[in-house]
Amino acid sequence: MSENQNLLAEQRRALILDEVRRRGGVRVNELTRKLGVSDMTVRRDLDALARQGVLEKVHGGAVPVVEASTHEPGFEAKSGLELTAKEDIARAAAELVVPGTAIALSGGTTTYALAHQLLEAPDLTVVTNSVRVADVFHAAQRVSGQRQGAATVVLTGGVRTPSDTREGPVGAQGDRGPPIAQVFGGVDGISVRR
Repeated sequence: MSENQNLLAEQRRALILDEVRRRGGVRVNELTRKLGVSDMTVRRDLDALARQGVLEKVHGGAVPVVEASTHEPGFEAKSGLELTAKEDIARAAAELVVPGTAIALSGGTTTYALAHQLLEAPDLTVVTNSVRVADVFHAAQRVSGQRQGAATVVLTGGVRTPSDTREGPVGAQGDRGPPIAQVFGGVDGISVRR
């Protein structure tokens, strides 16, 4: 399966999840009409989303999972949402990066978009806890070869989370690396009281 087909599946699943959450549930036949795909494709998408724990399959469709406030949706579930906003944020953040410095990028779909924007930044060191962010730079180096001035990526350790980040005491030891000039982080939520 090509990368474009994977991306389309991820985007389609994000749309399905958004529809389920917005409407409180959907039927397979509604999704096939809306998305222009077969009922088998929709059922496979619903199976994948159910395995991620972000929705519950019911006879003929799906309903949202009642989530605890600490629930963290997987990377795929969030990757197709608010694409334009993420790209705008990524472009603006990339303009702030000083070539030749070390930066920290947290995990998340917006920082993943930022990583793509930074591929041409010269002599950059990227410290990240995100497997996906590290993969962006690794794939670019594999395609173009180890070019002069390419980013150096330091992937911290820890326990892998649903967002494809590594967190925990091992990940927190990343502060022993190069001096970080800037930190770019994503958030899952903000509380005025906390």
